[in-house]
Amino acid sequence: MTMDVRAVLEFATVTRGLSLFLQAVFNAVIPDHDAEAFRPPRTEEPLYLDSAVEWLLGGLSHWDAEHFLFIAERGYLYEHNFAFFPLLPVVLRGLAETLLWPLSSWLSVWGRLLVAVALGNSALFLLSVVALYALSRIVLQDRRLALLSSLLYCITPANVFMTAGYSESLFAALTFGGLFLLEKGFTFRACLALSIATAARSNGLVNIGFILYLPSLHAICQIRVYRTTTKGCSKVFRYIWAVVCVLLTSLLGTAIIALPFCAFQYYGYRTFCTPSVSLERIPPALLSLAELKGYRVPDENGPPPLWCMRPLPLLYSHIQDVYWDVGFLRYFELKQIPNFILALPMATLGIMAAYAYFQANPEMCLRLGLWETGASKGLDKPTPGLFNSRVFVYIVHSTVLLVFGTLCMHVQVLTRFMASSSPVPFWISAHLLLLNEPLLHRRKTSNPNVQLQAHSRNGCKHRPQNPIIALLPHFKTCSPTTQSILGYFLSYWVLGLALHCNFLPWT
Repeated sequence: MTMDVRAVLEFATVTRGLSLFLQAVFNAVIPDHDAEAFRPPRTEEPLYLDSAVEWLLGGLSHWDAEHFLFIAERGYLYEHNFAFFPLLPVVLRGLAETLLWPLSSWLSVWGRLLVAVALGNSALFLLSVVALYALSRIVLQDRRLALLSSLLYCITPANVFMTAGYSESLFAALTFGGLFLLEKGFTFRACLALSIATAARSNGLVNIGFILYLPSLHAICQIRVYRTTTKGCSKVFRYIWAVVCVLLTSLLGTAIIALPFCAFQYYGYRTFCTPSVSLERIPPALLSLAELKGYRVPDENGPPPLWCMRPLPLLYSHIQDVYWDVGFLRYFELKQIPNFILALPMATLGIMAAYAYFQANPEMCLRLGLWETGASKGLDKPTPGLFNSRVFVYIVHSTVLLVFGTLCMHVQVLTRFMASSSPVPFWISAHLLLLNEPLLHRRKTSNPNVQLQAHSRNGCKHRPQNPIIALLPHFKTCSPTTQSILGYFLSYWVLGLALHCNFLPWT
């Protein structure tokens, strides 16, 4: 384990422990808001330690986490539960029934699921930060930028969603890990990881773009080599083989990544359009909640829902339309201005990344990064840093997420949507810090009193391994860029815990 990975893991572990502690404190001190959220009744008798676990970890079960925990406990009962993909509930139930099974005499299934959320998401976050660092090192070709990006990820503005019973940590670990495998050339393994990610969140489908782009880029590089090293029929044969390989990889990769989404939609179709469950088999308390709230449940004796009659009966699209009112420009209302303000910092980072990259590489962007410009050094020796050629596809991916999230989603979700799906917000933040913060430069600053302290080891001085921790004591003397970035990350990190864990509106 390298010193950088150790430093990142140590910081991530500290932030996970601190997050769990603070959510317990905030949940105990601040009374819960009476929000119109999904709150299913507890039908299982509480056991000895349930109240203690609820007091310590209850803040992790609010808002959408209620859906994931309900699915893990009861399965997909209500129609709108199908907005939440099955991988996280499967992981949580698996932990509750295996690792936490010895506690079954003292904790109910619900209590064990809450403990599984705390342990599982903490472990998954550690995996995701290691995967992000590995991906950053290979793409950015810059150790300092990769390290700082990973440390910023540890204080992500989407922190509460990485900690609570949401699928963000799971999705980030699989996505960053899958992209790292793809960059290393392990295409099939990458497809499997990204496919599993699609079983966690629907926006895993967007990762198909990487499978279409990176193998195509590799094939173009091969063809360029063949053009100078082979002649005659051999050259034509190699050209054809390269094209065939790209087509097969793209088709198979797309199918593998899309398979979990398609299978889940088929399961939803079978559950509600050809149901085999009668209302008598549903617990009365849950059936009463369905009648009170208007939730649809599968009923073999009732008529099928109207969406079953559509040419393409996608349950996920129906739920987003009917239950969450998600659609193109539907959120552009005056009353949603506060939510647009909440999303503005993350949107600003995405816009700055795209603009700065295009300004640095206008010709390459116009060529879609698929072949070299005259001044390019090629993929084998990219220029280190944010503006090298390998970053292009990640900038495009981030921009697609930004545009789609702004125009077609509840815009406040943009913070966790991008923070768990793309490394770009952390890359651009780290790039701006290294560019504008004198305290991070190797040269001395004009004020020696604010120079970052170096620690001594065996008589030799070394700069601190965690620049984030080193900057915080000097926050007032940092550059405005540093104050803005760290202020944004840390304020959202803390406010998210305080508000979300008490059913107060957050991103």
